[in-house]
Order: sequence, then C-alpha cells, then structure tokens
Amino acid sequence: MIMKKSENMSCGNKSQEQDSSGNNEIEKTKICPMRTFVETQDPSSKEVEDLTLRRFLRARDLDLEKASGMLLKYLKWRRSFVPNGFISTSELKNEIQQKKMFLQGSDKKGRPLGVLLAGRHFQHKGGVDEFKRFIVYIFDKIFARMPPGEEKFIVIGDLEGWGYANFDIRAYLAALSLVQDYFPERLEKLFIVHAPYIFTAAWKIVYPFIDMKTRNKIVFVENKKLKSTLLEEIEESQLPETYGGQLPLIPIQDT
Repeated sequence: MIMKKSENMSCGNKSQEQDSSGNNEIEKTKICPMRTFVETQDPSSKEVEDLTLRRFLRARDLDLEKASGMLLKYLKWRRSFVPNGFISTSELKNEIQQKKMFLQGSDKKGRPLGVLLAGRHFQHKGGVDEFKRFIVYIFDKIFARMPPGEEKFIVIGDLEGWGYANFDIRAYLAALSLVQDYFPERLEKLFIVHAPYIFTAAWKIVYPFIDMKTRNKIVFVENKKLKSTLLEEIEESQLPETYGGQLPLIPIQDT
C-alpha cells in the first residue's frame, strides 16, 4: 500500500518521523532529487509519501538511481497487479480456506504482529497468482493497523506440523520477491518457530534467494527458548496464547 502525502507536505518536509537507520540526514538530502526524477517518469508518484521514498532508498543503500528504478517498478507492478486498489477476499477463496494467517497484537514498539501457520499451506487450484494476491492482501491489512510513524511489522512463522506436502518452492520464492522487491524495509523480524529437521532441506533451496538485508531479519528460535525469546520483543499481553501469551489468534480476514 502506498502512503499518500498530506496536503501541506513539501519535498523533504522536516515533519517526517525520525527513523533509526542512522542515515536520517543523508536520506533527507536525497528525497528531493529522487522525487523530481520519479515524478518525471511516473506522474502518479506525486502521491507517494516521503517515508516511502526513504524505504526504497534504504533498500538500495541510498543509491538514488537504483532506489528510483525500484520505486518506479513497484508503481507499475501495483497498478497492474492490484487494478482496483485493493485485493478482495473473493479473489482469495483457496488461501482463506486454509486458515493459516493471523493478525493480532503488537510488539513493544507498537509494530503489528502476524502469525503464519506454515503447516496449513498447500498448493491449490488458485496457483501462485492467488498466493501472491494473498500476500499483498496480508501486507495491506498489516499496514492499515500501523500506528502513525511506524513502518514495520513482525511475523511469527510457525512450522509445527510442516512436512514435504507443504513445501511449495514457487510460493516461497514469490513471497520473497514481494517482500524484497516491492515492499522493502517493511519486515522488522521473522521468528521461525517449531522448525522440524526436514525443513533443513527446503531452507537450503530457498536460502540463496534471500538477500542479506532479509537474512538478517530471520531468527530461528529453539523450542526451549520460545517464550523467553518472543518476550524480548513482545509483551505477554500482546503475545498469542499458543506461545504463552494472552491473545487469541485472529484470522487476518476478520481483523
């Protein structure tokens, strides 16, 4: 989802929320030239907020040319893939029937918390296209829950019950592409829990496709340290009951 500029926002407006990247001042100097360039290439980019430009800049290590190209590619893709501006549940019948994605609570910094039960994912007649629509639907739901100034979210990827029947390389690579190419600097952390030994083979196939920035956000959690590790980032009152917290899992379509 693209955030829109407020009417009184100018290029590089100082009212933007402070980020923790350590490159705040450098980013500010690059916003104006980036905006000028992308607006000449795609007039619709005038509606893109500065925070969005800064995410794309960070994703490309503040390289103006690469960040601009990445954003323009995203805008073109979004218009084509989500022509109505949103994904309807009527387009996701097979995905929603699997009851595998939940959204409730937040971490200690207010970032939304999602839970994915990967053992419930199976290939279906909707194919990879429906799966990709589901991922975009998930992102848009998460972004709608973010407090002002927050840009990132946390996911617990639960592999309990996962087996080879759940291994779907095309879906995994499609999800990676969306996270890395179209929604950069959105994922704060992915906790992988209850990973069975057989998942090692699948991980070895997927791992080379994960860029370094994303790799650094993935944490495999030992079963014996599950609750204590999650509590470092999430208050018990915001943690799902299944992990020793107090919140029930809420299907994402019901949020």
